[in-house]
Amino acid sequence: MTEQKTEYGYGNAVQCQEGEFAGWYNWNHDPFETASGPFFMRREDDGSYLSAFRAEERHMNGAGSMHGGCLMTFADFALFAIATDEMVDQMGVTMNLSSDFLGAAGPGALMEARGEVTRGGGKTIFIRGLITGDAKPVLSFTGIIRKFSPRT
Repeated sequence: MTEQKTEYGYGNAVQCQEGEFAGWYNWNHDPFETASGPFFMRREDDGSYLSAFRAEERHMNGAGSMHGGCLMTFADFALFAIATDEMVDQMGVTMNLSSDFLGAAGPGALMEARGEVTRGGGKTIFIRGLITGDAKPVLSFTGIIRKFSPRT
């Protein structure tokens, strides 16, 4: 996957140049997230952010369905994608991430996350979202991000 470095919303994201997610962006500076996904995001025409990845065998649990830990990691990625416009020039940490498992997804499923900021504007951002697998609900989530300025 060839990537071009660029500024894209919150943080320093890179644009994927080839494959299924060509034109999408990801944050490649998080070793765990990169190994878990990679996960991608793009801004939609309505201004919201869509996050996505393609489910692979390595994302499955012993029963052959998407591992809950993978879904939670993707939800955490999606929190920050959804909050991009609230995070300008700031860093952030996840203070809370809650979820409800709604269904299963298997290998090959297109996993997508959409959501909204329910409250922002200060140092604390509240987000809610939904992850689908091939357009079927798999996980609903809510989260809280705490913004902070990078140390100088």
